[in-house]
Amino acid sequence: MTDTVKLVSLAVATPEHVIFQKQAVEASARLFADRFEDFRPLAWFDEPHGWHDRMQAFAEVAGGLFVEAASSALRQAGVEAGDVDCVVTVSSTGFTTPSLDAQLAGRMGFRPDIERVPVFGLGCAAGVSGFAIASRLARSRPGAVVLFVSIELCTLAFRLDELTRPNIIATALFGDGAAACVLRSGEDGLAEVESTGEHLFPDTLDIMGWKIDDGGFGIVLAQSLPPFAEKELGPAVKAILARNGLRVEDIDRFICHPGGTKVLAAMESALSMAPGTLDHERTVLAEYGNMSSPTILFVLERAIRAGLPARAAMIAMGPGFSASCVTLRRVA
Repeated sequence: MTDTVKLVSLAVATPEHVIFQKQAVEASARLFADRFEDFRPLAWFDEPHGWHDRMQAFAEVAGGLFVEAASSALRQAGVEAGDVDCVVTVSSTGFTTPSLDAQLAGRMGFRPDIERVPVFGLGCAAGVSGFAIASRLARSRPGAVVLFVSIELCTLAFRLDELTRPNIIATALFGDGAAACVLRSGEDGLAEVESTGEHLFPDTLDIMGWKIDDGGFGIVLAQSLPPFAEKELGPAVKAILARNGLRVEDIDRFICHPGGTKVLAAMESALSMAPGTLDHERTVLAEYGNMSSPTILFVLERAIRAGLPARAAMIAMGPGFSASCVTLRRVA
């Protein structure tokens, strides 16, 4: 049996409740206008919440999104939950112990011998890094069904007590969502996983991450991210591709994590794309915000519907600071 890994299916999901920007602006004006003069007017919550409330909400809502996205991906792939040999779950906005995959095993119908790989802390890059981990597990076990699930509830990190520009920018930018994929070697599919790679930039720990205290997660977000991406992303991606015998010129379409409009412009510049090239990315950002790790999979889903070119490369950046890359080839 061939060891070529295929993306067999892809499904996305979002929470039940939708907050439109107009509502968020009104809420922010009410909450912040008399407390912080220089602010970006977006907010989600009216009351402060500690660890207990945040993680309880994460377990409940993330659990529902896990089941919705995973069940849809399995259904599209034509397999049952009992056929899954390994599940890789990524998130950086909440956690449970036992992990979500264990808590939902009975509800999903997973086998007792399923291999579970919960991954925390990769942030926005986890949509690509986790996908890469899942693909390598599928390659190492020909015929095995590997389920990859990405879940983020970024709005749980909103802090009424953090009257800082990064916190309010993050509130304006981030949203919630989930996505799931089925990967398998030796099967037909939506695309072939050709290569994977990562790059960890030295001395960049302060660009993005969490500040963790008694109140919960607090955003660390440097204003220097767009210029950093414009300067450093290109060489990093070139190095990743070169390790896999590829060049930037070999990529017909970059599928990028939409970290924000300025970040997208920086990525287009760094990878020598014409301004506006990343159209699917801008549409997803406009409709859902930056959902952290699953966002790249929302973009991939649109790219697949539009028709993948011969070779595409998924690119995402995240805490570390790091860049992750997965190249995909169209299935004939």
